[in-house]
Amino acid sequence: MSKKLGNVSVSAEIEGQNFDLATGKLGLLASGSAICTVGESVVMANVVVGEGPDRERDYFPLSVDFEDKWYATGKISGSRFIKREGRPSELATLRSRMIDRPIRPMFPSGYMNEIQLIVTPLSLDLEMDPVVLGINASSAALMMSEAPFEGPIAAVRVGEVDGKIKFNPSYKELKDSKLSILVVGTKDAVTMIEAEMNELPEDKFVQVVSRAHEILKKNIELQEQLLSKVSKKEKKTELLLPDERAVIDVKKYLEGKLGPAIRHEDKMARKNILADLEDEVMEHFAEGYEEKDIRESFDKAIKAEVRRAILEEGVRPDGRKMDEVRTLSAEVGLLARAHGSGLFNRGITQVLSITTLGSPSKAQIIDAMDQDEEKFYMHHYNDSPFAYGETGRLGPGRRAIGHGFLAEKALLAVLPKHEDFPYTIRVVSEVMSCNGSSSMASVCGSSLSLADAGVPIKNHVAGIAMGLITEDGTLDNKYEILTDIQAAEDFAGDMDFKAAGTREGLTAFQLDIKIKGLKIDFITEVLNKAKVAREQILDVMEETIPEPKKEMSKYAPRLTTLKINPDKIRTVIGKGGEMINKIIAETGTEIDITDDGTIVIASINGEDSAKAIEWIKGLTDEPEVGKVYDARVVKVMDFGAFVEFMPGQEGLVHVSEISDERVENVSDVLKEGQEVRVKLFEIDKMGRKNLSIKKAK
Repeated sequence: MSKKLGNVSVSAEIEGQNFDLATGKLGLLASGSAICTVGESVVMANVVVGEGPDRERDYFPLSVDFEDKWYATGKISGSRFIKREGRPSELATLRSRMIDRPIRPMFPSGYMNEIQLIVTPLSLDLEMDPVVLGINASSAALMMSEAPFEGPIAAVRVGEVDGKIKFNPSYKELKDSKLSILVVGTKDAVTMIEAEMNELPEDKFVQVVSRAHEILKKNIELQEQLLSKVSKKEKKTELLLPDERAVIDVKKYLEGKLGPAIRHEDKMARKNILADLEDEVMEHFAEGYEEKDIRESFDKAIKAEVRRAILEEGVRPDGRKMDEVRTLSAEVGLLARAHGSGLFNRGITQVLSITTLGSPSKAQIIDAMDQDEEKFYMHHYNDSPFAYGETGRLGPGRRAIGHGFLAEKALLAVLPKHEDFPYTIRVVSEVMSCNGSSSMASVCGSSLSLADAGVPIKNHVAGIAMGLITEDGTLDNKYEILTDIQAAEDFAGDMDFKAAGTREGLTAFQLDIKIKGLKIDFITEVLNKAKVAREQILDVMEETIPEPKKEMSKYAPRLTTLKINPDKIRTVIGKGGEMINKIIAETGTEIDITDDGTIVIASINGEDSAKAIEWIKGLTDEPEVGKVYDARVVKVMDFGAFVEFMPGQEGLVHVSEISDERVENVSDVLKEGQEVRVKLFEIDKMGRKNLSIKKAK
């Protein structure tokens, strides 16, 4: 397949799978184009580099987009009205972030040419994670372009199949796996990790990452083989760095003025002091330098002072020790109508998480390019502008979607199986104030909220964010690991290392760095420090609510499950849904029916549930000889009366079975529509039901 899609291609067998990289046939006008193929999965990456640096922006203008292409899996969108691919799905957004995060740090500071990287799945066989192919193809495309990309990098996903580690497992294998770890790196170091695990001990996690790094080196070698066969474009490395004179002058001007501004435990006070100081600097140097140079020099001076104070004096911006966690507190049960709520505070970072329980019918239907499933647990993260003391637009961006996904993964390992707790669970984490590490705070808030709602989670889950300050952008010289980083340290630091888990082990992990990579031994060192901090947080959470509540909120629906013969499903639903809709309307319940005959009834009122259950049983139960029924006369005959004693079930009460006394005329005793109690005393060989009024007394 690769020979058809590329004029130049290379192949290698890696862990039993044939990887093919190709270029030269498609994407001819792109700055760099590469196609990665494994089996019948084909993912293309095209990069275009803008001419010259963008002097109007104050951030690196790199955009990375993973596109949904339904044709790649031979599907047409399930939407009745829209068939063209539209706005990116949440899954596509998450995949875009996973490709972006290890690529962005691999450019030199000051490089401001606009770069657009588009990753397009052309064919997917549901055997290989397209993100892995996308990262490998993107790296090759960037290496071919004129962009000063300091790669190559490569990716590998790790799962566990039958108790054994497997690299790049299939979708089906990942679904049953106790871990799913995406590792990205260069030949020398790990640059990004995204992981979901089932309480995996730290030492085993490190072993998996270490093995994954060895495997991804083979993909880097494959890229190098391809690059050796193509003509590489000359790298354009014009960097937009602030005027060196401005950097020196601003730094000199700020000498002796940054201590009180930077070292302040109150975020807003620090923000206001720095804003006033920046205005002072802007006014002082307005005549001598461009505004952009002054602002960049100011930011550079602030970062440098934060880093210097930490490395030389051991002083963090808020005065904490390097391994000290901010002040912790937690509460539950704050909202009367919510099914569960938890408030978690770490310093002034504050997250309120709310749990809502619903019937199985409230599950999210995932109808995506390469996924079709029902999602019974979901976590959504919201960080409105007020949480940062700012104004701005509402609505989740890529960052919020990514944070919600990370917290969702962190709790999956401790949730009960759906068959044991058949609710749909939605947790919303509202960031009330933020000074760093709100994603990990949302993990803690979610755990508290679920326990408050009475969801039988196995253990509490806590999360912590770790940071890094290096002397020279490497780990070769002096560095400091920071426990529980706040915003100022994230802004000035070299690493965002997020670890979530229980006392038993890790459940989710995310690593992003600004330097060129981390060694395995260093990851072990940080994990050990993170575990100590995580257990401190768990102490506070367990003191607040030691275990899930035994009783759910009175406002939460109660679920009742019953099983019927699958052949009776049609009877319960009725023609055009008439019967099931009637039951729902008259009992005020929600009713879900699956193909195996499982019926789940949801209602806040137990009496309503009982009424619905009785109705359904009446429709589906088989007539039982010897049982007494409440019946209704449907037709009077000379020889007796036909009565409906179960929904859709009729039988005969012979004249001799109406009364102990002789009945001369049936119509004198029974009328159509009359309610009577009858006993089923016989079902004859013809299947006819014989009933008796006199025997029911």
